[in-house]
Amino acid sequence: MNDQPRPAEQKPWRADLQPPFADFMGMKVTLVSPERCTAELLITEALSNRNGVAHGGALMALADNLGGTAAVANLLPDTITATIESKTNFFLGVPVGDTAQAECTPLHRGRTTTVWQTRITRSDGKLACLVTQTQLVMPKPKR
Repeated sequence: MNDQPRPAEQKPWRADLQPPFADFMGMKVTLVSPERCTAELLITEALSNRNGVAHGGALMALADNLGGTAAVANLLPDTITATIESKTNFFLGVPVGDTAQAECTPLHRGRTTTVWQTRITRSDGKLACLVTQTQLVMPKPKR
């Protein structure tokens, strides 16, 4: 069992700690910085569609989690973030057994929103999909 606090318990939030969903999916975050976040995901049968490639939802979830991680890495004290929009373009399938590589970089970092682009490639370096997501930045609720 992981003894680290979960994101909801973090004070302040820590970008290096991932939510339980990331563990459930098998995501491995490999770099966290305000300028760039990276992760990888082994495509298993459980993450595949009926064509034997990564399910689009699995790739979108990888990008959403990584974009949220990047947004958290850029938060000011006493602020939180949530995804408010996400757009995905798919180009190639990632076959079962391959590892999807994700790289997330900022397109915009404002006071109330941030926008992130995540490129997901296959192990051969070819672009599988491109995700652009907008994160809302808001004050942390008082408890």
